[in-house]
Amino acid sequence: MANATHDINDVKRRMQASVAALKTELSGLRTGRASPHLLDPIQVDAYGAMMPLNQVASVTVPEPRLIAVNVWDKSLVHAVEKAIVAANLGLSPATEGQTLRLRIPELNEERRKELVKLAHKYAEGAKVAVRHVRRDALDVIKKLEKDHKISKDDHDRFSGDIQKVTDQTIVDIDHTLSSKEKEILTV
Repeated sequence: MANATHDINDVKRRMQASVAALKTELSGLRTGRASPHLLDPIQVDAYGAMMPLNQVASVTVPEPRLIAVNVWDKSLVHAVEKAIVAANLGLSPATEGQTLRLRIPELNEERRKELVKLAHKYAEGAKVAVRHVRRDALDVIKKLEKDHKISKDDHDRFSGDIQKVTDQTIVDIDHTLSSKEKEILTV
């Protein structure tokens, strides 16, 4: 006697959103190879407002260790350069007209370990978010049983389903973390 207020697909969707957010955060971690996603968090002071870098310039990777930022409006070149330096990514832009070139230096062992720790922190945050979704879903199930809208057997079955989804999502997070960790540590 399933109830419309309990939807396992909604629980799955919310948990997968945590995994997607983790993947977005991890894509911004530098691995020694150039990636246009490295510049995603950068905000540029343009036209009196803070705008994402990708709304004022195109970001390309012409070589494995080089990022090229082609600023569309010549008057914003200095603002983009300033925003990149302020982002503390360890990159210093070389300006050639409206194009900024960012060389990606080799990562030393200490920096790699710091990045791995940061990746673990992001993964733990995603796991906490998944646990919050699980707790919320279990609270809904408990309330439904308390209000006599579902039976004890339904409560147990739904709780088991929620735990299975949680376990699978945690495995997905661990897999995503381990592949990023391997990528960071590869010299």
